[in-house]
Amino acid sequence: MRTPHVESPPRPSGRRAPAAVSAGVLGVCSALLLVLVASEWRPLTGLDGDISRTTHRWAVEEPGLTQACRILTDWVWDPWTMRILCGVTAAVLVWRFAARWTALWLVVTVAAGTALQQGLKAAVGRARPVWPDPVDSAQYAAFPSGHAMTATVVCGLLLWLLHRGGMGQALWRAVLAVAAVSVIGVGLTRVWLGVHWATDVLGGWLIGALVVVVAIRVHLHRHP
Repeated sequence: MRTPHVESPPRPSGRRAPAAVSAGVLGVCSALLLVLVASEWRPLTGLDGDISRTTHRWAVEEPGLTQACRILTDWVWDPWTMRILCGVTAAVLVWRFAARWTALWLVVTVAAGTALQQGLKAAVGRARPVWPDPVDSAQYAAFPSGHAMTATVVCGLLLWLLHRGGMGQALWRAVLAVAAVSVIGVGLTRVWLGVHWATDVLGGWLIGALVVVVAIRVHLHRHP
């Protein structure tokens, strides 16, 4: 008796998923920057110093722009503002869409990002820039920038949720522009105000993006 022909399952293409590749690249870049910062690699610290001295001079010479940066960084793009936005989104997910697991995933990811950020600050213990005529002040260690990392995590997760939920092209472009301005803008304000080195902000962006990519992979594993 002849058995019917059954097609064999397709073989894996051998290509790694884009998310896995992104996570690998971000992980390597984040680890490399962390090692260079922790070891106080002179070319990097020299570049940080040059950038900080230049931007601080500009900040002192432009008090109006500096005041605007303080308002943006302390109120609009503050980490607690971002966390509140995350909490409101989680509440909407539960109340409007009954998406309890996704709401929990969002809150836990942002909390884990904050814990990672504080742990790295304590481990690296990098001092912030010190100025005879400071235009702003900040607490805790410098690396990575908490403002930059929190904005990257929250905006990245919310962008992914909105894209996954589907929205019009015009609205999507507007939301994407707002998120990009927020993430880039908050990093620039931290350097302008003289409370972070440029590589602190870069580290916040890289590690924050890594957290987002890993969190998305976790979500897709649960809800492909």
